[in-house]
Amino acid sequence: MGQYFKLQQLNFDLVLMGRLRRHAQTWQAIAEGAGFNHTPLVWAGLDEYDSEAVVKAIHAEPLGKPDTPELYRQHFRLLRDGLTQWMSGATHPIGMPDYPSFVQGVVGALDHVRTSNSSNVLIVSSGGPISTAVGHLLGTSAETTIELNYRIRNTSITEFSFNPKRHVLLSFNHLPHLDDPIYADWHTYA
Repeated sequence: MGQYFKLQQLNFDLVLMGRLRRHAQTWQAIAEGAGFNHTPLVWAGLDEYDSEAVVKAIHAEPLGKPDTPELYRQHFRLLRDGLTQWMSGATHPIGMPDYPSFVQGVVGALDHVRTSNSSNVLIVSSGGPISTAVGHLLGTSAETTIELNYRIRNTSITEFSFNPKRHVLLSFNHLPHLDDPIYADWHTYA
C-alpha cells in the first residue's frame, strides 16, 4: 500500500491510528513503502472491538480455535450474535465500552479530521471502526454495520471526502494496491 501511495504521489497532512500493535505495524509498513516520516496521532477511538470479549459475553464456555469450516462458522455466528446484543445494549463485553461510546470514539476521530485544517488525512484502523464510520455516515442499522464489517478485506481502503460540516463516503473496501492479477491470492478477510 505504501508503494502504491508513492506511485500515485499521494501524501497526507495528518495521520491518525488506533492504539493496537497491528495498527502501528500497518502504519510502519505504509510509511516505509511510501517514504513517509509522519508521527501519527494515536486515537483510542480507532481501536477495534475485542471479538473474544464479544463472544464470551454471550457464550461463557471456552471455544476451540476455529480450525475447521464448522468451527469457523460457529465463531462468526457467535460473533454476529454478540455484536448484535452489544449494539442493542443487551450485553456489555468485559473490558469494552458500551456501543454508543464505541461509536462516539469513531465519530470523534472523524470530527477531529473535519476540524484539523488538513486536506488529506490517512486513518489506520480496523474493520470494526471502519464499518462503524461508514454505517454512521450512511445511517445504517446495526445489522448492516455488522455486514459491512464482515465484508472488509484486509488492507482495503475506504475513502471519505470531508469539509468542515460533514463526511461523505467515496469508496468502500477497495484494493487498488492489489489490482495486479499476481496479487489475487493476497485478497483476504479477517
